[in-house]
Amino acid sequence: MRIRASQRVLRARISVAGLTLLTACSSTPTIQGLKTYSYPSGQHQPNLITYKESPSVGGPHNPTWQNCGVYPAPLFQMYVTHSLEHGAVSITYRPGLPDVQRQVLRDVARTHSYVLLSPFDNQQAPIVLSAWGAQLGVEDASDSRVQAFLQRYEQAKSSPEPGAPCQGGVSSTT
Repeated sequence: MRIRASQRVLRARISVAGLTLLTACSSTPTIQGLKTYSYPSGQHQPNLITYKESPSVGGPHNPTWQNCGVYPAPLFQMYVTHSLEHGAVSITYRPGLPDVQRQVLRDVARTHSYVLLSPFDNQQAPIVLSAWGAQLGVEDASDSRVQAFLQRYEQAKSSPEPGAPCQGGVSSTT
């Protein structure tokens, strides 16, 4: 499974008052295995919330967000989902993931200011990356799709509130 390095380039000729303009635009590369979802934003609820996707990718969430950073224990998804709304990416891994893989993920998370990293029980893939409305499962921390996902979704305009805080919230774990 690899990212398609390039997609087709579309070209159009536009004639205006005898001048011919040539335009080109390339589409966004496909991230193989990416799943997308649609959720409205701004739905704050104070109690525990059950999510359709696990880990969550959007929907109702607590009024307080989870601080971005590296965590040794699972996080409450109601806080993480609020961070996703702010343009954060959550990287979760199965608790049994080898130490070498976890270290790669910690190094990745520490080089990004809008990333949360934590273990997560019972997820389908060993590693899952989640953003508002998008999710990708991978088998290995060195998979090139990890960086592609981060590049596309960290602080992306597709998140409802990119640039909103990823600090000043909660740092609690389950």
